[in-house]
Amino acid sequence: MNKERRVGFITKKLRVEFDSLNKGKSSDKQLYEFINRAIDDLKEKPTCGIKIPKKLWPKTYIKKYDITNLWKYDLPTGWRLIYTIETDEIMIVAIILEWFDHKNYKKRFNY
Repeated sequence: MNKERRVGFITKKLRVEFDSLNKGKSSDKQLYEFINRAIDDLKEKPTCGIKIPKKLWPKTYIKKYDITNLWKYDLPTGWRLIYTIETDEIMIVAIILEWFDHKNYKKRFNY
């Protein structure tokens, strides 16, 4: 039996932030489209991103969300989408934690 696949956001606030991109300036709308494409890809194959080794996980994700895995999906123009995967007997859920440009990604991951 194939498990159902879904994509969610870690908080309602993040979901609202995502939805508001579509109402913003053209660069925001473009980012909205990039993330939407990523969501489609994650629904198809939740592990399509790049698994981030545990030693590189930002402490804030561990403290705030108690994650057990961490993934990065490269968006166009240097943007990154960070997510974790939760699973049970019937469902696989890719949970979006945040997205940011390369500069802020480097800062978050201390590169």
